[in-house]
Amino acid sequence: MLSLHPLKGAAARRRLPYTFQMSNPRSTSVLRSFPPVFWLANVMELFERAAYYGLNSVLAVYLTNKISVGGLGFSEQSVGFLQSLIYAFTYVIPIAGGALADRYGYRRMLLFAFSILSAGYFIAGNVTAYGAVFAALLLMATGAGLFKPIISGTLARTTTEENSGFGFGIYYWMINIGAFLAPLAVSILKGFSWRYVFMASAIYCAAMLVPTVFLFKDPPRPENSKSLREVAHSAAMVLGDARFMLMIVVYSGFWILYFQTFGSVLWYLRDFVDATPVDRFFASFGVHLKFDTEHVTVVNGGTIILLQVLVSRLVKKVRALPTMVAGIVIGTLGFLCLAASTNVWVFILGLSVFSIGEMTAHPKYYSYVGLVAPKDKVAVYMGYAFLYGVIGSLIGSSLGGFMYGAMLKPVIGQPGAQAAARLFWLIFVGLNILAAVGLVFYDRVFAVDTPETNEKARKVMLAIYVVLLAAGLGFVYASLSGPEISYKILVQAAILLILGAGGTAVSLRKR
Repeated sequence: MLSLHPLKGAAARRRLPYTFQMSNPRSTSVLRSFPPVFWLANVMELFERAAYYGLNSVLAVYLTNKISVGGLGFSEQSVGFLQSLIYAFTYVIPIAGGALADRYGYRRMLLFAFSILSAGYFIAGNVTAYGAVFAALLLMATGAGLFKPIISGTLARTTTEENSGFGFGIYYWMINIGAFLAPLAVSILKGFSWRYVFMASAIYCAAMLVPTVFLFKDPPRPENSKSLREVAHSAAMVLGDARFMLMIVVYSGFWILYFQTFGSVLWYLRDFVDATPVDRFFASFGVHLKFDTEHVTVVNGGTIILLQVLVSRLVKKVRALPTMVAGIVIGTLGFLCLAASTNVWVFILGLSVFSIGEMTAHPKYYSYVGLVAPKDKVAVYMGYAFLYGVIGSLIGSSLGGFMYGAMLKPVIGQPGAQAAARLFWLIFVGLNILAAVGLVFYDRVFAVDTPETNEKARKVMLAIYVVLLAAGLGFVYASLSGPEISYKILVQAAILLILGAGGTAVSLRKR
């Protein structure tokens, strides 16, 4: 699954493929070149990602399950809205997190991050009101957002040009392992109580306070660390670049699909897919497994662990754009599998195919950002390449929750259920096809940094911002027109109005 945090900006992914062979003598010598704090940072990443993916592998199901079976009984629309803000928050917080770590010290910020992470997980598992759960998860998201730039910064400052590729390869494998193993533990823990899942995540993070106190030493700080004002100035510069933002908007279409794996995919497995054939298959080998929603993350992480190096080698010499488009197309095929059948084996195949598409497209994305960004500002723009996740999560989680509640929830167990499910997934397939076509069109029309392409992009983004502004006004009306004020819709309206008004103002000023 996706690791929402800032390595190359604020979105270091655990799937960026770095090829390394542990049996190679040279690899063994490289391993010895890393200082102890490098290994400690990787262990911390392992535990933090285990906490994050362990919980998020089942969070959407726990929140929407009936109270009679241990859930909280929230609607899919409400949970989609909650997840959209929580996941977007984990992308945005690292913007300031890196500057705070440079200013106050890595060790001090680690102590703070692990403290609020463990508190957020623990509180979220011990409250039942929607607002209380939301607040606790926001606390968790804040901790996750502050944590990531500390670890990526530590790795960057404890590796050299010669061993950094290998070092970050280890880092991504640690994330994969955490995301693969933690949901397996969830399968056992939730059998006792859903609260144990939250407690486990809280314990994973709280346990890391001990090595932080006694073992962690701040790596050398950069000579010129950025202040929060400088960070804000850089963000304004990047957000005001219409050509760059247009590329982010187009690419985020792929991530609308990705964020379904935290929501609608899990609900679909719970409500429409009979997992008995998988259970019987494992039982024939003496393994008593009940295939459930947490195994969506296991399939995704396992596919990455098995195929990441192979995919990396296959696309190593292929240009960025064709590779990205190919990855998006492969991801589309994964969701076509979900549309084709409710058979559990087809479901697992779809997850695996989507994971292959993801690991194909995303590593090359950062190469493409380097090509699209102004040549004298590549490093700064790399720092904001994560914005695809903000857009993808805000739209993807909310859209998935709304559509599932409107299209699929009413037809569960009804004769037309399979047809409704097929249409549901085909809508997302269509969005992904638009993303692939849009990326090709962008590359042909907007990729080169010239006054003409910047002016064209400004006009396109201005139109998008005006649409967002109009949608925000519509949401305000919808939130106030009912018998009671819908505060959820009002928050969504505020987000749309801020994005639309801010973007419109910047676009008109750039003219």
